[in-house]
Amino acid sequence: QEELVESGGGLVQAGGSLRLSCVAATRFFGAYSMHWYRQAPGNQRELVASITSGSNIRNYSDSVKGRFTISRDNAKRKGYLQMNNLKPEDTAIYYCNIRKGESEFWGQGTQVTVSS
Repeated sequence: QEELVESGGGLVQAGGSLRLSCVAATRFFGAYSMHWYRQAPGNQRELVASITSGSNIRNYSDSVKGRFTISRDNAKRKGYLQMNNLKPEDTAIYYCNIRKGESEFWGQGTQVTVSS
């Protein structure tokens, strides 16, 4: 059983939008902070957005601030990344990550491709 499963990736034109989803198997999802990372070919994995367990603090990388929104629904064990005004440089595999102390889970990733 996969602990985290992402979905929602795909091919979109520049300026378009996508909404990524991440569903967790653990019933303790609400206790974990959640993060979205991305990795483009030849690049290191980078942190894109983070949200605390209670959704009271959200942080974004400078490259996506104002365009991406992270959110979560603890009752559904789901997290989301709304991506608007997408740019070709947003093309990457996007990974969902949750962590609490030494406990950490990663999803398998979902491909996002933005054409110019």
